[in-house]
Amino acid sequence: MKALLLTEKDIHQLLSIDEVMEAVESAFKEKGLSRVQLPPKPYLFYSKYNGDLRVMPSYLEEFDISAVKIVNVHPNNPVKYKLPSVMAMVILVDPKNGEPLAIMGGTWITAMRTGAAGGVAAKYLARAGSRVIGMVGAGVQARTQLIALKEVLKKIEEVRVTDIIKASREKYAEEMSEKLGLNVRAVNNVKETVRGADVAVTVTPTQVPIVKSEWIGPGTHINAIGADAPGKEELDPELLKRAKIVIDDWEQASHSGEINVPLAEGIIIKENIWGEIGEIVAGLKPGRTSPDEITVFDSTGLAIQDAVTANLAYKKALAKSLRAYIDLGYT
Repeated sequence: MKALLLTEKDIHQLLSIDEVMEAVESAFKEKGLSRVQLPPKPYLFYSKYNGDLRVMPSYLEEFDISAVKIVNVHPNNPVKYKLPSVMAMVILVDPKNGEPLAIMGGTWITAMRTGAAGGVAAKYLARAGSRVIGMVGAGVQARTQLIALKEVLKKIEEVRVTDIIKASREKYAEEMSEKLGLNVRAVNNVKETVRGADVAVTVTPTQVPIVKSEWIGPGTHINAIGADAPGKEELDPELLKRAKIVIDDWEQASHSGEINVPLAEGIIIKENIWGEIGEIVAGLKPGRTSPDEITVFDSTGLAIQDAVTANLAYKKALAKSLRAYIDLGYT
């Protein structure tokens, strides 16, 4: 028995954002139609190292796609160890017999599928004529978020970016301006970044809200990406009370998403949640219904996103005749 090996370099070469967005949108639809198995992800907390590890299994029944991802989050890694803050590995499994089909780097898969989720959310929740994007955070995820937004929002005129590290926001502005042909400029603070923006994206590991309610005007859409563990939150709870809140999964979002702290403190309740993105993609609930409503997508990251993205990489690798295997010795 041999499993295909795909490195991070392979994954970079195999995946494009339009294909990943299509795959992720189909995964959301399957979840909305209750045709997936998606257990809540367990965490190991490495508190003394300011990090954690998550295990994320899933099965999309109609597509017959199943995978398990192991992923860490260590915010200190780039400075302390010269490593990515997020690193991952994905094992793609054949549901009919449990055979490992592929073992692949999952770090770029994680970045791409999360960016794709933000793009899908904007497709259904942002105003079609959105022109100004505010990006809070300038790491890897901020890059794939903007790449995906450019796919669905065709009238972008200005992108503002801020980060607590000045060099990071300036590098992001220069790099993404050249890469995407957009007017991307670094700004000094969160207020300047999000005020007047049509779409705001938050991609930070903060445990203290950094986007104030009074900075967000009618019609704004927010992709809240950074809160992905208990205790994390990026948005002022008063902002959530004004917004139509869309989550990716109730179990995950209520325990580790943007809504986890306001829920625990009783500031909002389950009835304040409009629905899941899968329900909207599947046509079970409407997305944006008014040009003036504030919409928030609370993205915690679903294992089904990893599974369909890994399957996409696997199929494309076979088509390109990539043939690096590991013999697991089961037969």
